[in-house]
Amino acid sequence: MDEVVAALRAAGCVWAEEEAAILRADDRDLAELIARRVAGEPLAHVIGWVDFLGHRLAVAPGLFVPRPRTELLARLAVERVRAGAVVVELCCGVAPVAAVLAAAEPDAVVHGVDLDPAALASAARNVPQALLHAGDLFAALPATLARRVDLVVASPPYVPSAELTLLDGDARRHEPQPAHDGGADGLDLARRIVAEARDWLAPHGRLLVEVARHQAPALAEEFARARLPATVVTDDELGATVLINEP
Repeated sequence: MDEVVAALRAAGCVWAEEEAAILRADDRDLAELIARRVAGEPLAHVIGWVDFLGHRLAVAPGLFVPRPRTELLARLAVERVRAGAVVVELCCGVAPVAAVLAAAEPDAVVHGVDLDPAALASAARNVPQALLHAGDLFAALPATLARRVDLVVASPPYVPSAELTLLDGDARRHEPQPAHDGGADGLDLARRIVAEARDWLAPHGRLLVEVARHQAPALAEEFARARLPATVVTDDELGATVLINEP
């Protein structure tokens, strides 16, 4: 067996062959990269990027790595974006959905919001044309966007606080806890997003929020309470669930 693949397998890497090929393609010292990966650092942190719907996104060490399940959120958003649309990705991190939307519709005006300046630094590399705002959800946006946003997308933290210890080791050790912690039932931020969205959405604006499948009924009630009746869309292959209001 290839010694790089063997080392990765011994460290518990499920896709050892694929990871070995990616590490070999990097122009830095291979032994150092392997050592970092074998020590448990996420592959995206080691190589500095992650593939998301065919886009190579910059991801610095210590940041949340976009998951494949969020590709459902991005695909649904792309289906609904139009030329000239005002788009906001809340809890954007490195801005995976904003990057896909900006590529799909270059004439869209794309905004990203996050509390973490380090995440926004990577977001600026991934979506250089985006307007990025450091702050707490909608409060970070300029007031001039009130009732003018056509599309709000969010994959907020939605792991219940008591279940954070169940996250895989890579996530616990190398990603910031606030990027996962959604409060008692995992929906603290999602509820706030839904409750505040009407003040920002244009008359026919749409809100798309990713959560876990079992959380969808509770969040659908929040959509209804906010007078934004929601459709639940799931992708079993990705293990993804998104709620959308369809005006």
